[in-house]
Amino acid sequence: MNDNLSQSLEDYLEIIYNEINKNNAVKAIDISRQLNVSRASVTEALNKLAEKGYINYAKYGSVEITKKGTDKAKEIVLRHNELTSFFINMGIEAKEAEITACKIEHVISKEISDKILVFNKYCKDNPDFKKIFK
Repeated sequence: MNDNLSQSLEDYLEIIYNEINKNNAVKAIDISRQLNVSRASVTEALNKLAEKGYINYAKYGSVEITKKGTDKAKEIVLRHNELTSFFINMGIEAKEAEITACKIEHVISKEISDKILVFNKYCKDNPDFKKIFK
């Protein structure tokens, strides 16, 4: 079975993870509203995530994330947060940084992501460095 996730499925998993952490539960209708997609699209995506073992899902019930799903979601969220910080460190306005990070988080390589993590740590440890981007 192919466990690779499309960009779209990564977005679903990220929302599921964030909503469960925030509200202790998530329903398909919540995901539908956040992504502005039909309930049918959400059901299809949830079924795919369930088939791959990332979530447990029964139609009309709550969505539960598995350990595998949590681990993958944490990777996605970390990439997203590090990219957002990277752009903010370069002087990009927070909203634009957030939007751009969301687009890039799905296609960035692990090598580049790891280097961004190091860059962000350097910026945190050397706040004056960020002045060159202003």
